[in-house]
Amino acid sequence: MTTDASAAHVAASQFYTGLVAELYDPLVSYRATADEYAGFLDHSGPPALELGCGSGAPLLDLVARGYDVEGLDASADMLALCRARAAARGLRVVLHEQEMQSMALPRRYRAIFLAGASFTLLASDADAHAALARVHEHLLPGGAALIPLTLADPAAPPFGGAREARAPDGASLRVTVLAAHVDAARGATRTRLRYERIARDGRCETLVREIATRHWPQPVFRRMLEDAGFARITAVDPRGGRASADAALFAFLAQRA
Repeated sequence: MTTDASAAHVAASQFYTGLVAELYDPLVSYRATADEYAGFLDHSGPPALELGCGSGAPLLDLVARGYDVEGLDASADMLALCRARAAARGLRVVLHEQEMQSMALPRRYRAIFLAGASFTLLASDADAHAALARVHEHLLPGGAALIPLTLADPAAPPFGGAREARAPDGASLRVTVLAAHVDAARGATRTRLRYERIARDGRCETLVREIATRHWPQPVFRRMLEDAGFARITAVDPRGGRASADAALFAFLAQRA
């Protein structure tokens, strides 16, 4: 038996649901580690908030190390996976189901960060500006934000072709890029993906979805941070040094004055 559902572009909160959420952990191409963010949290101080925390990497490892860090994500299914993983490890973690461009939380933080380039899932400039304004509002004076970003790469489809994994029950798991369109001039990418779970008895569950991402050159994003009220803005590379002007992968450090 095969089920095949196709959909046009959807928001990230709807993209990471159902089969997509279930297959995220076994098929993810990059998993952030606690070591990559511990230094930032040590320097900024508690409390902290991870945006786009998903199923809990590196949030849960940071909580396990004793960091006061909460998580926020727009996908209820991804947060359910995070809660299940936290319960399995005996961890207590505060999670918020909200979109970052409209988040309204009761707490203010010394550090707000994303573990990976999930900010690019905000596929419009309006959402990106709104998200930066909300991040600035939720920081304590002197607090810092860390936002990793990527540039659109016209030479390589996002997510890199197809990936496969084996589930504990023996099912074959696969995600395949069906089509990818990169508009380098606009900094926009649209990717159509097929997710599959093939049971050992041959039954196949298939889901096709399309997602859009947005990418901003360093000078453009720096101005966006300035417009949101940030100061002491620095673009850094993955090793912590200053990012080169043409870097395809970089992160912005910015402070609320």
